[in-house]
Amino acid sequence: MGFVQIIKLRSDRFDELEAAHDEWRAATEGQRTVVREMLCQDRDDPGSYWMIVEFPDVDAAARNNDLEATGRIAQRLAELASAGPEFVNLDLLRVDE
Repeated sequence: MGFVQIIKLRSDRFDELEAAHDEWRAATEGQRTVVREMLCQDRDDPGSYWMIVEFPDVDAAARNNDLEATGRIAQRLAELASAGPEFVNLDLLRVDE
């Protein structure tokens, strides 16, 4: 069963958030277990961001979480956030495309 994690945070430092993400992607190349990532900004609340991250299953998400670079980006996101991050963990039941 697929697994999705939604991360919500508020920040006025978008460029730094993106730089941290780019560093994480480079550091986890060939190791990360992410299937797909989406980054969204709330149209009604600028500066509020939602990261939607899909994994093959919860075990893959746990392996990804255990990567040293994932710990570093989590810490960096917390530093860049003026609120959050908040996490929601979801079992993926269906995708219609």
